[in-house]
Amino acid sequence: MKEALFAVLISFGLSAVFCPLLIPYLKKLKFGQQERSDGPKEHLKKAGTPTMGGIAFVLSATITSLIFIQKYPRIIPVLFVMVGFALIGFLDDYLKVVKKNTDGLSPSKKMLGQFVIATVFLVYILRVEQIGTDIVIPFSGGKTLDLKWAYIPFFYIVMLGTDNGVNFTDGVDGLCSSVTILVAVFFGVVSLTGGYELTPIMGAVVGALMGFLLFNVHPAKVFMGDTGSLALGGFVAATALIMKMPLFIIIVGFVYLAEMLSVIIQVSYFKATHGKRVFRMAPIHHHFELGGWSETQVVGVFTIVTAILCILGYLAL
Repeated sequence: MKEALFAVLISFGLSAVFCPLLIPYLKKLKFGQQERSDGPKEHLKKAGTPTMGGIAFVLSATITSLIFIQKYPRIIPVLFVMVGFALIGFLDDYLKVVKKNTDGLSPSKKMLGQFVIATVFLVYILRVEQIGTDIVIPFSGGKTLDLKWAYIPFFYIVMLGTDNGVNFTDGVDGLCSSVTILVAVFFGVVSLTGGYELTPIMGAVVGALMGFLLFNVHPAKVFMGDTGSLALGGFVAATALIMKMPLFIIIVGFVYLAEMLSVIIQVSYFKATHGKRVFRMAPIHHHFELGGWSETQVVGVFTIVTAILCILGYLAL
């Protein structure tokens, strides 16, 4: 418990220092956000706000995790995925913001990068960690299901699906940070009580995001960009998989799932009906914004829902 709290404090301190140092530098380099013209009108005034702020909290969480890595070697694969996905996000942000390529990294190249990192992680947890191919079933009293050969396709669905779900959640000031703090706290508590030896990196991510929120809460002075959102998606997925709890993402990470499904439904229906829409706009947080909700209201409701679902997730153990 003390080590977890130390990790939170150290990472918070680093993030709270790195952010104000990074923001002026990003402004100087004109690493500003580009807003969609068809999105909520309130978002247009955010154009030019520094993005790629995820660098600050990824760096903070990484430095803090390295302090504990010798005693807690299970941190290594989770840290590898988080940093690896952050690098993919950084390249995507760089192409969008610096090179003015509105599409950024092509979906195929982004997917390939994620696939390679996920494969290295898969080999490591099966060969080195030898965690097996069984997963915990929620509300079963701790029973597990051995997926055997089906574990491999299931693994990639969890990794890539979660990462993209978290990426879609990053669209309102403080939303992705707030939701992921609670998800990380959930897995941190489970790790602490279940002896998974991942608690320090949970504390590191929580602290880093808390420090980042000082500057990301509405009105945001900096956005995390794909650098941050892809890193967080990788972190959540890797944590759940190494703890054999990927099904719990559906519960505690329901917001991520809803965001991703809203995009899939919207795009599929739009194509099938030649222009009709299910939502006012996708991802779903924009649907509520266009319905009259303020950004702070969206963040507040989505965060409260996540908090309730984290309690439900703990009861489902």
